[in-house]
Amino acid sequence: MIDLRSDTVTRPTAAMRQAIAGAEVGDDVYGEDPTVRRLEETVADLLGTEAALFVPSGTMANQLALRALTRPGEEVMIGKDAHCWIHESGALAALAGAQVQQLPGDGRFDAHAVRDGYKPAVSWLSPTTVVSVENTHNMGGGLVWPRAQVDDVLAAARALGMSAHLDGARIWNASVATGLPEKALAAGFDTVSVCLSKGLGAPAGSLVAGARDVITRCHRFRKMYGGGMRQAGVLAAAGLHALAHHRDRIVQDHDHAKLLAGRLAGAPGLDVDPARVETNIVMIDVAAPRSAQALVAACGERGLRVSAITSRRLRLVTHLDVDRAACLQAAEILLEVARSA
Repeated sequence: MIDLRSDTVTRPTAAMRQAIAGAEVGDDVYGEDPTVRRLEETVADLLGTEAALFVPSGTMANQLALRALTRPGEEVMIGKDAHCWIHESGALAALAGAQVQQLPGDGRFDAHAVRDGYKPAVSWLSPTTVVSVENTHNMGGGLVWPRAQVDDVLAAARALGMSAHLDGARIWNASVATGLPEKALAAGFDTVSVCLSKGLGAPAGSLVAGARDVITRCHRFRKMYGGGMRQAGVLAAAGLHALAHHRDRIVQDHDHAKLLAGRLAGAPGLDVDPARVETNIVMIDVAAPRSAQALVAACGERGLRVSAITSRRLRLVTHLDVDRAACLQAAEILLEVARSA
């Protein structure tokens, strides 16, 4: 079975399993797990922040950061269909008491949209206090933010007295695509979340990073949200191995996604734009009267797993468990399904 539903479906490599088995551990709730400490220090250094905190998931990393930057009743600006809104179970409203304003665009937005959407702290408004950038943007198809655009957005936010959060779950992909180090991509943000199980192939875990006082607040919220783990070094060891060995190879995932898009361009009833494939995600629009769900079922019968993210859109994500041959086979299956539908 070829699985292109997400880059979270990967399995630990043999070398990663060795790192997990040999991890030195302690009770992380007491701050006594040396492998967790080493991972947090490594990620803080990569991102150029004072501190970082290991958490179970990307959702928790985003939610801890946004909770630390907001008060109940305040508003967070986000891009269209941002992960912290569409894929995190309403946590921002339920747990932080904050609401969102989606800005126009393809998931990316500009400084004009920030200034135009800003609400001041007056009695009859929900004041806008945080702007959140997702890079790469998942539902936009793995799109990368141009750094100049990020700088303009950050400058507008600062001028308005707002904080800034970077959902960098796939910052590793953005780094490979732009040639910029993660530290440069994280610059200017108050908080940054990164994921170890997207792109890097670790079985679980994310981190939230920022100034030490903000991360201290996140640490308390982690416990409040049930994210305090005990001998978490077994997971942290997988993350350290992934950071050391799997970042450079991400370029292969990007090449495989572009290969898929190129093979599928022009297929009957499928609309694929290879020019919009910037990283490891391929979006495919399905022409009526066919549905994305029907194509998912037909592909599954032929040994290919893909995701339907709407009734008319498929998402394919390349990762370290699918090589070039598997991607070519996946393209042939999709072409066969498209022709027979």
